[in-house]
Amino acid sequence: MKNNIAIIILLFLGVVSCKKSDAEAPKETEAEKTTTAVVTFTDAQIKAIDLQLGDFENKNLTTNLKINGKLSLPPQYQAQVSILTGGVVKNIFVQEGEFVNAGKTLATIANTDVIQLQQDYLENNANLIYLEKEYQRQKELRDDNINAGKTYQQSQRELQIAQAKKETLKSKLAQLGINANNLSSKNIASNIAISAPISGYIQHINLSMGKFADANATLFEIIDNRFLHLDLKVFEKDIHKIKIGQEITFSDANDVSHSHPAKIYAINKAFEPNEQAVIVHAKINETTETVLPGMYVEARVKIDNTNTKALPTEAIVNNGNDHFIFVATGKNTFQEIKVNIGASDLGYTEVKAIDKIPANAKVVIKGAYYLLSELTKGSGEE
Repeated sequence: MKNNIAIIILLFLGVVSCKKSDAEAPKETEAEKTTTAVVTFTDAQIKAIDLQLGDFENKNLTTNLKINGKLSLPPQYQAQVSILTGGVVKNIFVQEGEFVNAGKTLATIANTDVIQLQQDYLENNANLIYLEKEYQRQKELRDDNINAGKTYQQSQRELQIAQAKKETLKSKLAQLGINANNLSSKNIASNIAISAPISGYIQHINLSMGKFADANATLFEIIDNRFLHLDLKVFEKDIHKIKIGQEITFSDANDVSHSHPAKIYAINKAFEPNEQAVIVHAKINETTETVLPGMYVEARVKIDNTNTKALPTEAIVNNGNDHFIFVATGKNTFQEIKVNIGASDLGYTEVKAIDKIPANAKVVIKGAYYLLSELTKGSGEE
């Protein structure tokens, strides 16, 4: 009986020891599970997602600072054209979107006041000829002490008034586009020519034939997009990375596939109101009609270059805060590999493997997203 009890006690202690041993055995970590995670697709699935394999490539990747801004046009290259006196529109010689050179006649308007102004100028000129001769005669008489000083002074005063009036009328005519030096009684203009003050494209035409054009109203808007530049907003933490002369590329915020070159030429010396950011100005290095004033852009400032192993950015997938790639380990079988990423440029991203990559393994460069979706199905992946 005592022997039986001893045997039972020994068996009990053996069972407890086994359970304790199992409990103390280290469990496989989530990271270890990830390194061995594999997914298998059928031939039909691979064809459906157009899965493609490739290799790591050595790429000279540029580290870029991405900043936002918009296209601006200096005020001297945009104009709102108006007239000093109103009139009825007689002719319109341009269309919206047309390029015009400075001085080109855009339209003409009829105004009776301009006719009167020319008449006043010619009449004053005729009177001025008489007053100049009269002044000269009175001066000679004065030199000979024949006439009174008051008469000489009156003649001098009338001449000076006529000369001042001539210059005033001449200036008014010039503002209306009439050259007073060529004016005579035989070529009095009945219309006022509206001329382009700058070269550029006609943006808006705010008049029509026969309409009365009000004085000081904007009749034409002209912009010269050849002088567009970038106004980019750089925040305090990145200001030290920006220097005059740096090459940048930019694209329309709504179409990042088409980029254009530019160069930084000026940096503001004060923060913007209510923001810890400064405006950086860049000149566009090419002529393009696809960008317009006020358009928002995304710019990339080149900071430095790194020669490294890289993959197409599409080959890298995210699960939470972690990055992964997939490599082929057999027919239609792919293993998930955890990686760190670095610089990205021109569709490629620097890749540094955390998990061991099998030698000569082919990398999934297209379709990795679908492999991750299958692998994490039902696990609440991000």
